[in-house]
Amino acid sequence: MPNNNQASDWNYDPNDPYSPIYYKGAVVGFIKSEYALRIVDFLNEDERLRKALKMACFDLITEAGGDTSRVDLLMKKYIASTERPKYGSAAVALLLRDRQDELDISDKEFARFCDSYRLSWKELKEIFLGKDINDNQLGPIARIVGKSIEELIEVRDGPPPRGDR
Repeated sequence: MPNNNQASDWNYDPNDPYSPIYYKGAVVGFIKSEYALRIVDFLNEDERLRKALKMACFDLITEAGGDTSRVDLLMKKYIASTERPKYGSAAVALLLRDRQDELDISDKEFARFCDSYRLSWKELKEIFLGKDINDNQLGPIARIVGKSIEELIEVRDGPPPRGDR
């Protein structure tokens, strides 16, 4: 169990114009003082959350009578499941969801909005269900999310092989 009275691992010195950032007492970098506190707070919160996740995974495995040496594997599984997809239909669906959030409109209003760009409710629903996105849907989706068709192709298909760049 972590000691709550223990000093935080990440720290900074606000009196330096470029504050050194420390991790467990060692300087790991320098940053403008105006950003240092937010970054250090974020990094410390990240560590606290990882410790909490590790404790929760340990408790789950212990209660289930499993092998506690698998805690790190379970943590990696949970962390991977929360990462935003970078490529594929799921990544395109998130771009659409982000656009809906930007517009601050309901699902019904967003479906009408997409339909005005020639992306039907049925097609939108299929994208959100993870179905493949065909080439003739790229134009309407690109206009909806404010990206070029080439950018959208890269999101849908992943980056081109290294030899093509």
